[in-house]
Amino acid sequence: MRLRPILLRTILLLTLAVAGAHFKGAAAFAQEPQAPAAAQEAPLTDTPLDQATKEIEKAKVQLTALQDGAKQNADNDDALVGLATKADELSRAVITISVNLRPRFDQIKNRLAEIGDPPKDGQPPEAQIVADERNALTAERAQINAVTGDAENLSIAVTKLLNEIIEMRRRLFADTLFRRTEISVSVLDDAASAFVHEVSEFSQALSSWASFVWKFKRFPLFAAIFLSLASALILLSGSYRLFGSYLRRDEAIENPSYIGRLSIAFWSTLIRTMALSVLLVTSFFFLNSFNVLRPDIAPVIGALFGAIGLVYFVGRFVNAIFAPREPRWRLVRLSNLGARSIGYCLLAMAIVNALDYLFGTIGEAMGSPLVLTVVRSLIAALIIGLILIAVSFGKPMLAKNGDPDAPGRHWPRGMGIILRVVGAGLILTALTGYVGLARFIATQLIITGAVVATMYVGLLSGKAISRQESFADTFFASFLTRRFKLGPVAIDQAGLLVGLAIYAVALLVGIPLILLLWGFHVQDLQLIAYRLFTEVRLGGISISLLGICTGILLFAGVYLLTRWLQRWLDGNVMARSHVDLGVRNSVKTGIGYLGIGIAAIIGVSAAGIDLSSFALVASALSVGIGFGLQNIVSNFVSGLILLVERPFKVGDHVVSGTAEGIVKRISVRATEIETFRKQSIIVPNSELINGLVGNWTHRNKIGRSEIPVSVAYNADPQQVMDILLELTAKIPLVMRNPEPHVEFLRFGPYSLDFELRFFLADMGDGMAVRNNLRIEILKRFKAEGIEIPLPQTDLTIHREARPALAEAGRDQPNEQESSADTLMEEEEQPVRQLRSKTADGNRKG
Repeated sequence: MRLRPILLRTILLLTLAVAGAHFKGAAAFAQEPQAPAAAQEAPLTDTPLDQATKEIEKAKVQLTALQDGAKQNADNDDALVGLATKADELSRAVITISVNLRPRFDQIKNRLAEIGDPPKDGQPPEAQIVADERNALTAERAQINAVTGDAENLSIAVTKLLNEIIEMRRRLFADTLFRRTEISVSVLDDAASAFVHEVSEFSQALSSWASFVWKFKRFPLFAAIFLSLASALILLSGSYRLFGSYLRRDEAIENPSYIGRLSIAFWSTLIRTMALSVLLVTSFFFLNSFNVLRPDIAPVIGALFGAIGLVYFVGRFVNAIFAPREPRWRLVRLSNLGARSIGYCLLAMAIVNALDYLFGTIGEAMGSPLVLTVVRSLIAALIIGLILIAVSFGKPMLAKNGDPDAPGRHWPRGMGIILRVVGAGLILTALTGYVGLARFIATQLIITGAVVATMYVGLLSGKAISRQESFADTFFASFLTRRFKLGPVAIDQAGLLVGLAIYAVALLVGIPLILLLWGFHVQDLQLIAYRLFTEVRLGGISISLLGICTGILLFAGVYLLTRWLQRWLDGNVMARSHVDLGVRNSVKTGIGYLGIGIAAIIGVSAAGIDLSSFALVASALSVGIGFGLQNIVSNFVSGLILLVERPFKVGDHVVSGTAEGIVKRISVRATEIETFRKQSIIVPNSELINGLVGNWTHRNKIGRSEIPVSVAYNADPQQVMDILLELTAKIPLVMRNPEPHVEFLRFGPYSLDFELRFFLADMGDGMAVRNNLRIEILKRFKAEGIEIPLPQTDLTIHREARPALAEAGRDQPNEQESSADTLMEEEEQPVRQLRSKTADGNRKG
């Protein structure tokens, strides 16, 4: 009871003390002058030079740590791979430091060039502010040079470290392969006892893990299995939808084509193996992510999945290449017995390698002695060597009569000897103690051989599909033909693209697998790919394939966007606004060239190409323009003038030199004119700019049409003029303002000549209107009895009487009359011929 007043008294005293301190601090704050605002602001950020200096110091610390790590892990290849990756990242970071300082260095250099050198002795002194600026810039330039020098030295040191790591890994790989172990009876005894102990420990570990998972991790186990199966089924179902015809052999086909056999062999092996790989990889990933796997069991499960994938891949390869039970789908000339025996031998060697790898991983997980791993590899090498020797004595080749069921023939000359030498070499290498080398060779014989053979089949498939008119017979070509209505030429071009795609798939899948089998790590492949796509050096030029691809994609994207904008403006904005066709063409062309220019600039910038490097090319082009390219440049500039000034536009009726027709297209180099006989004439733009061009539809399409009419002299001129105007008034296409009129032109040699003149709103209708109007005029003239005369000439012949003929005529009157009649006929014959020719000419006219 007495404790409560004491507690209350203590709390009251603490409260008063805190309040007094608060008031004392407030009074002190009121008495002290307030600090200036500048002192209260946060410190200024570091300059780029300060940041670069700090990054250089940090990089030096990282380099020291990497060097120490390389010395400590000289015998650990996995650790060296990680160190190499970090060293490469450090090298790129150091290079980035120098690159970031380059713009500031160029600014200082340009500014110092503007300021100039300090005045010499005897010259007037310069302003102090100029001298201070020069000194500050000079000092900053010296600091940048120092930092850049440190960065270069650091980059050299990092490159040296990378080379040392590569040399360590190469030496470690060679030492591992050529490490020799004594093979004796005691070694085999030690291995046997170690194997018994390993089996016991692994059985206990596996049973304890299985019971733990079943009791506490049952749901994560089923979830991981379900997700893995779902991933594999999605891939497999999608593959069957796309490549279903290339995954199954059609039993109804009696004699499949070579391209069909190749395609099924390649795609069935690749896709089904990838589907199983996805299942195994995702299973391991989900089991590990859900904490189902223990640290001692996880490597074993991973090795088990790898062994399953290896055996399945070799099995699919054997079935695809050798087709033991389907000889008509076989890709090699083997008998049925030979195909089965070779396939079983290859599958047996794959199983031996897979088990060796699995048991080796179990030994590492259980901490088994090295002697057990050596003996396992020895046994695997001996088995594979014996299999190769046994295969060399077989008769797998197809009989001469081509019957696959008939007994086969021996291997080709030299092949059997090679197999025996390789098998004996494996056995001899293993027995002499080089077990690691024997195991490596045996593994490469099986896995690398299968990968290389599958790649080769893929390349053959791509070559066969790329062959002219070969792709048209495939299922995929039939689908493209039905879906996109492609013609034979387009299908053939698509076959070429599909062949190139198959080449790419075969190489991109096969080469990384081979590199992994020959000692490379995934980090090595990532580093190689990164350098290949970002830093390819040709002399002093650094090319980024990724940047180039990005630039091409951006160029294509902007180009397609430009084309879409052209179509949208032309079809929506300008068409709805009833803009003139020529204006629409000019706008479309201008937007097109502007878009291409912008796309080119964006693409080149994204590709990382320095435009200043084109200075030499530009100077060379200027010389070329001065000599051989001046006509091209002249046409280009003339085209731009035509598009902007628009003396004529698309759809205009123009006359230029010997060309007359309708303008169909105006580009920056030439203009296309289509004549009325549908002939396209390409006229360079410079000729249209420098020459005379007649444009019938420059301002508008209004034009005058004329029809000449000739009548006989006995016709009434006023009646003729009234008829012509009456007939013209009936045609709706003829304009009323200006109104039509008839001109009495002249008194012709045999006719009265008139000319009917009228205006049309569109000159394009002139031919049809004139044609119809002539028909109506002819009909009306016939109805009114108005004659259209034929061209004629009157010829008068004067004859004089001959005396001799007169005297003789008294004696021979009949002969004289006959001669005179004959002479008159001969003289009148040219006149008749002239009239006949004139009449014929008038009919033709």
